[in-house]
Amino acid sequence: MSKLKSSSSSSMLLPPLLLSLLLIVPTFSTSRKVLDENHHEGIIRVNLRHVDSGKNLTKLERVQHGMKRAKSRLQRLNAMVTKKQSQFSKSEELDSDSESESESSSSQIQSPIHAGNGEYLMELAIGTPPKSYPAILDTGSDLIWTQCQPCSQCYKQPTPIFDPKKSSSFSKLSCGSNLCNVLPSSSCSSGGGGDSEGCQYMYSYGDYSVTQGVLATETFTFGSSKIKSIGFGCGEDNQGSGFEQASGLVGLGRGPLSLVSQLKEPKFSYCLQSIDDRKNSVLLLGSLPKTKNAKGAVTTPLLKNPMQPSFYFLDLQGISVGGTQLSIEESTFELGNNGSGGLIIDSGTTITYIEENAFDALKKEFVSQMDLPVDNSGSTGLDVCFSLESATGRIEVPKLVFHFRGGDLELPAENYMIGDVNLGVACLAMGSSSTGMSIFGNVQQQNLLVNHDLQKETITFVPTQCDQV
Repeated sequence: MSKLKSSSSSSMLLPPLLLSLLLIVPTFSTSRKVLDENHHEGIIRVNLRHVDSGKNLTKLERVQHGMKRAKSRLQRLNAMVTKKQSQFSKSEELDSDSESESESSSSQIQSPIHAGNGEYLMELAIGTPPKSYPAILDTGSDLIWTQCQPCSQCYKQPTPIFDPKKSSSFSKLSCGSNLCNVLPSSSCSSGGGGDSEGCQYMYSYGDYSVTQGVLATETFTFGSSKIKSIGFGCGEDNQGSGFEQASGLVGLGRGPLSLVSQLKEPKFSYCLQSIDDRKNSVLLLGSLPKTKNAKGAVTTPLLKNPMQPSFYFLDLQGISVGGTQLSIEESTFELGNNGSGGLIIDSGTTITYIEENAFDALKKEFVSQMDLPVDNSGSTGLDVCFSLESATGRIEVPKLVFHFRGGDLELPAENYMIGDVNLGVACLAMGSSSTGMSIFGNVQQQNLLVNHDLQKETITFVPTQCDQV
């Protein structure tokens, strides 16, 4: 099979058949070992499974399924942004207000909105003796939770519901515990109860999905590695969509409740296989893998957004298509004082969504540089598609580069151009964001080792064959 080749500094050449079948070889060398031989030392390894794995779907169909699921996630993100902006506006208008004080002292648990759901499942075991459960991986929220007995309202899950009475290591947390105090909402903080029932929590995901129960600690097992006293939500009332393939969710956000924040070393990495690859992706917890001869590695700082503290915001300064930098406002991807805007990296969103003016410029540039007719049928659900019916020989695909503070990330073509032989189209796997906030999705992160270092507050992208990690 031919590799992608650069015909110039601004474009890539690939045969149309390979494009349509999606059998595209990455631009980085497959023979080079990216990681040290001892890279597993001190690292907890967890296999990740895409939610559509095992289904007979093309790559484009998998992207379409992910986009449908993303509607719910984008709705949640939009609700979060809107709510935070509203709170910011009110806080500027009101220095102190007795009415708002009385509302906050209500005994009802009020729950902030979080991202929730995701595209990847991880296997873990809970309790002593350990019981295995699949859980959703989510880098956009913090709380770890699973459905628990006795369950007043639970959705149907693929495994038996966890029964804390059958675990010798289960322990409820009190209202005075550190983790209870950092909950965004609990019965303790709202004055709804003391320690008799422990620390009762409620965690909402913006589309009426919610988990409610008691905060506790347990022993979690990942492969052969056991971690004691992990704080998690034992959910006795769980409702909503997007959770059905799992028993719960593992939050890997930046907040103190997340799994990564509860580890001794707040660091993790993941390497996502191509969305149509049958092989498992991988999550590495604890120490970051040691990279060796990591050609093409890009390190960029994490930005803090007090309004959205769980998200991993990156400093995106521009985008180039085929060597042409898009003519967009310098402030397009900046974080606003009210927490609006910016760009997050998110494993739970399938394709990348960028601010609508920037996307319009991106679309215009791709259309001008692709030597193919535009497909306006709308059959794929993606905004920018090209017809392959008249394609002969090799097709030039403009290079796509994201200019982050600290370095330029050039993506291989299969991370942004997706074809379908049956439909006879090739589509750009990106979309427009109407919220102002941009999202760097998981298709663009394929075959990249993405190192999150919460101590140094950086993210590093390392071009990697994920089956070698």
